[in-house]
Amino acid sequence: MASLDFRNTNTIWASVIVETLVRCGLQTAIVCPGSRSTPLTIALARHPKIEAIPVLDERSAAFFALGLALQTGRATAIVCTSGTAGANFFPAVIEAYESRVPLLVLTADRPPELRQCNSGQAIDQLRLFGNYPNWQTELTVPQRDRGLLCYLRQTIVQAWQRCYASTAGAVHLNCPFRDPLPPLPEDDRCDSDANGSIFANFFEDFFDRIEPFPSRFSISGHSAPFGTLDPQPITNAIAQWQTHDRGLIIAGVATSLDPDRYTDHVLNLAHYLGWPVLAEGLSPVRNAVVDPERSPVISTYDLLLRHDRHRQELAPSVVIQLGALPTSKVLRQWLSDQDPQRWIVEPSDRNLDPLHGRTNRLYGTIADLTAHLTLTPNLHPSPYLTTWQHRDRQTRTTIDRLLASPITTTPPSTPPPLIEPQIAWFLAQTLPPQTPLFIANSMPVRDVEYFWPPNDRRIQPWFNRGANGIDGTLSSAIGIAHRNRPTVMLTGDLALLHDTNGWLAARSLVGSLTIVLIDNNGGGIFEMLPVAQFDPPFEEFFATPQTVHFDRLCAAYGVDYCPIDSLAALRTQVETLPVSGVRLLHIRTDRKHDARWRKYQLAQLGAPIDRST
Repeated sequence: MASLDFRNTNTIWASVIVETLVRCGLQTAIVCPGSRSTPLTIALARHPKIEAIPVLDERSAAFFALGLALQTGRATAIVCTSGTAGANFFPAVIEAYESRVPLLVLTADRPPELRQCNSGQAIDQLRLFGNYPNWQTELTVPQRDRGLLCYLRQTIVQAWQRCYASTAGAVHLNCPFRDPLPPLPEDDRCDSDANGSIFANFFEDFFDRIEPFPSRFSISGHSAPFGTLDPQPITNAIAQWQTHDRGLIIAGVATSLDPDRYTDHVLNLAHYLGWPVLAEGLSPVRNAVVDPERSPVISTYDLLLRHDRHRQELAPSVVIQLGALPTSKVLRQWLSDQDPQRWIVEPSDRNLDPLHGRTNRLYGTIADLTAHLTLTPNLHPSPYLTTWQHRDRQTRTTIDRLLASPITTTPPSTPPPLIEPQIAWFLAQTLPPQTPLFIANSMPVRDVEYFWPPNDRRIQPWFNRGANGIDGTLSSAIGIAHRNRPTVMLTGDLALLHDTNGWLAARSLVGSLTIVLIDNNGGGIFEMLPVAQFDPPFEEFFATPQTVHFDRLCAAYGVDYCPIDSLAALRTQVETLPVSGVRLLHIRTDRKHDARWRKYQLAQLGAPIDRST
């Protein structure tokens, strides 16, 4: 039975919107407070099949919705009032576009006659998000009209489907409402149409033919519901790849709703061809290595490729790129210099080649690719693969020995108890299996890329690597954690401080989030850049230290606080994670010390040991 509200025109209109969305598949809506959005808010809050979550800050709400959509693969709705409220959704809309995450954005608005006349809380909301939405339109002003209600239903269905489209992203519906905004009866015709018949009877079969959409979907296009793939280009490509004995697979930045299946497909392709897999730290592939001695997964490529000998001797003749390129700038520069023939496997029409190299496109997913492995496989690993494996093991052994020991620097200095690279390395070995881990941008994501060891714990990495910004980091992590396994967030201090209002949404969290805060009092990534040698103005304008008392900040938001001063203390807190609530594990580090350590060690790790290897 449809859940409709006949108290006035706006309630009918808003409840048709919400009921249609429920039939399409909407389960969760993040709702920001405001007056003009009252009809939508009440319709969402009263629907028994919608989890409506109130969040005060619009930017935080949008990233909460983004994180939830990332985790579930299902579009989340976000709702706000008129005026500048919707403008705060913009960063998340951009990230949804760049990361291909389905979002449905509903901005309430004043009707046309109250715009551009100084009526208050009215701005131009048409095309508010530029070209970033998959689709955007303005609904007509609500009316009790059969034809317009049919138009409304079909427009909402279209909006939902366009959240997924051929490439997932945001859809923006601007929703004008006239007064009365609360569910006050208008007149004695509120439940009748213009002809005097019972208006509610019109809806008896109004929603019957709406089907949930899509039936299957996975972020980053790992499973696509659109179109029929022509198998011939894939078959031809596989036959060509088998003629190469210096082939390379790059498993780039990737999220998957089924990481085990995604990883199996990647490894099946690698074993079939006998090629190495350079696995990005943000790929599930690096967290599914059962036998490190025989695995084709290579994790130290950034360190190896900093050395001329490795760059030349490990040069490939052909590369298969799965998804976006890894974070590593060193890898990208090496690929650009070598310019091998590169095949990009991607189901969408997005250009994933920032190097502008000699690339071919295979429109499909890794699952489509492995479904066509019908030719005779290469039964033995290539010498090229064994060379990669040997050098990777040597470098990994050096890293593990280094990070397990007390940290020293060259020249000698007094080190703090912990350095930042140790944290990512340690979490990979300590977090419970299958832990969702949200990784902040800037240095945390790079430390994961450099130092996260291959493992078989199947930890699930999540991130906002579309636009690579730090906005919405905490809110996205809360969205990942909502109704999920106990979740961990690895972040620096500036990324956390940029989104502390995300803690306002924590009261609605069903689940738990443990925040591992690396506090170096500033932007550590800038210490790695040439601009660091220009001080002033470096420290004030680039590092931007904030000197916040995080214990007091946590107390203000009601977040549990725990200082960490050793790996043993960190182990105690993350080996077993709480099932509910939010807590912060505070690790203080020395930004300049860590920068010196990285610069020295990144230049040494991966260096050729002797001419025979």
